Amino acid sequence: MNYATLKRHDIANGPGVRVSLFVSGCRHHCRGCFNPETWDFNYGKPFTGEVLDTLLRACNHDFIEGLSILGGEPFEPENQPEVLHVLQKFKELYPRKTVWCYTGYDFEKDILVGKLGPWEITKQLLDLIDILVDGEFHLEEKDLKLRFRGSSNQRVIDVQKSLHSDDIVLWDDNEGIFEPDVK
Repeated sequence: MNYATLKRHDIANGPGVRVSLFVSGCRHHCRGCFNPETWDFNYGKPFTGEVLDTLLRACNHDFIEGLSILGGEPFEPENQPEVLHVLQKFKELYPRKTVWCYTGYDFEKDILVGKLGPWEITKQLLDLIDILVDGEFHLEEKDLKLRFRGSSNQRVIDVQKSLHSDDIVLWDDNEGIFEPDVK
């Protein structure tokens, strides 16, 4: 797997300060994509053990809330095994930190029905992901007021609650946000 960039202090792709890995390779080719160079599976640099060590060290700070995986497309069958390895190592070291993952695939229509390569790998990925932002970016539905997504068709799904309830449970956008009692 190649990766486009590794951001050590990202505040745009999930709550708090996060480490974000942008993988290379995407077949969606969304019109208006903010990262079209990552469509090419050969773009960027090889994701090596040294890069993984750098990523894991970057997460070793109390102010880091978690890890976000973006792209490109983390759920492309070619990327899933390496993304799984990254998430396994991350959760082993930081079990209390969250994993956010961004995909252009639809949670029910593509991911849960096993369309994206070996189900065993996809299922293990889902077991390690806390929040999944799903759906292709739609330029005609672009909305700059949305948190952590680019277009209104995209959903912010609480993966673990959804898997346990057999229904889609959206992430509570107010979770962890303190609102003072103003009178």
